[in-house]
Amino acid sequence: MPENQNLSKENQISPNFVIITGLSGSGMSSATNAFEDLGYFCVDNLPIALLPQFAKLLLPNKEEKPSLEKAALVIDIRERHFLSDFHSELEKVIKKGLKPYVLFFEASDEVLQRRFSETRRPHPFDKGEGLLAAIRAEREAMQEVRQKADRIIDTSKHTVHSLRRFLLESFRETGKETPLRVEIISFGHKYGIPNQLDLLFDVRHLPNPYFLPELKELPGNHPKVVEFLDKEKDVQETIRRFADLLDYLLPLYRQEGKSYLTIGIGCTGGKHRSVRVAEALASLLKENGYEVIVSHRDIAKQ
Repeated sequence: MPENQNLSKENQISPNFVIITGLSGSGMSSATNAFEDLGYFCVDNLPIALLPQFAKLLLPNKEEKPSLEKAALVIDIRERHFLSDFHSELEKVIKKGLKPYVLFFEASDEVLQRRFSETRRPHPFDKGEGLLAAIRAEREAMQEVRQKADRIIDTSKHTVHSLRRFLLESFRETGKETPLRVEIISFGHKYGIPNQLDLLFDVRHLPNPYFLPELKELPGNHPKVVEFLDKEKDVQETIRRFADLLDYLLPLYRQEGKSYLTIGIGCTGGKHRSVRVAEALASLLKENGYEVIVSHRDIAKQ
């Protein structure tokens, strides 16, 4: 079976039933995560005897829709009856009217050795003769399964991130992109920076309504504060430049396969400037078709 890893749209497929198998350490867990992001119902290490029963969930029942629209299963050598029963159980599924798409993952001996050495996990095919012997024995044992595969992917040169991106591009439904959900958090630096931010913008250089008695107690989304800040040239220029940067970065994050992006906007107290800039950026991103939620962590603090 030729190893086709072309990402072109012509080779893009979206089967509703995928069986993920291959060599231990070749990236099957990463593949499962990618298929989950694509909307598949995923099961890891399903007993091979349950394959025909599980397949029924993908078949319509009289006039009803199937219980599952699409599913991906990891079945590999950890399941003790896998090698002996895989072909017969697969035939049972095919006779039910389904054609599972078998995806086989592999990597070079050197790469698999390195991955197991780094994780310090025992190889499931190790019979006391050492890691390399276990890898080679599994590769030999899996030859018949490999020959039945619809697609073979060598992950030797892939990182976790590049493999995920490759799978998202290869198996995404034609015309659909990975949704990117953006959360924008305004905050005050004096209360600490929020955890797990992907991007952080500091707006403490902007004019501060805090020093105007009539605006001091009002939040940054109050019309009077908005009016004050929006009249300031530096505020408008800052929002424009931040928006331009996000216009450039967000498609790249989506291309990488990122599903969630968290942006922090910080000022001194988190009550005025960061709130206004967060709201303005959220509005611009929504206009560009992004799904955006905004939260103001410190807006009520003094």
